[in-house]
Amino acid sequence: MKARLDAILQREQAEYLDRLMPQGDRLLTEMEAYAAKHSVPIADREVATFIEITARASGAKRALEIGMAIGYSVVHLARGMGEGSLVVTIEPNDEMIKAATQYVERAALSDRLRIERGKALDVMPRLSETFDLLFIDAVKEEYQQYLDLGLPMLRTGGVVIVDNLLWGGKVAGDNGDSSTVALRAFNQYFISHPQLRAVVLPVGDGLGYAVKL
Repeated sequence: MKARLDAILQREQAEYLDRLMPQGDRLLTEMEAYAAKHSVPIADREVATFIEITARASGAKRALEIGMAIGYSVVHLARGMGEGSLVVTIEPNDEMIKAATQYVERAALSDRLRIERGKALDVMPRLSETFDLLFIDAVKEEYQQYLDLGLPMLRTGGVVIVDNLLWGGKVAGDNGDSSTVALRAFNQYFISHPQLRAVVLPVGDGLGYAVKL
């Protein structure tokens, strides 16, 4: 989520786009409210919608998600990929897993989800599958390692989506905390990666989007 509505765009533009964005269904609205109340970081609504559109347009059937939280993006991914698809998601927090499992069950999408409990850097080396889409939204200081571990599992032509790359606009400055510094370095790594055709979009809190060459 963005730190504030006008963290990236000017306030007037941000408010217009926020009004333009349609509300989700009752379940998604409830998940947004839960995240806001309990300070759970989830993707902005426009980012989650973008992910769902991308999954649908690309014909993805297998996705790897780094950082599930309460399953907000899982619901969008699973809906976008359709029947017979699978989202493999990694999450270390038992409370988040419990909440996400309940929400995904209510969305009637449990058969499209497999949760790998643990820290991503421990879990990813154990995976030996091929994926069509990789979504990264977890510990910011570990983004580069997630990408390095995930790319070998992504098929050629597969899509990479990375959230929070503008980090409330802070990456454009000269200083910052460890997350800001790490994201600034990651953005350069991501954009210039020889296996990717990549761009960072001013969507949500900054969205990395790439295709594997």
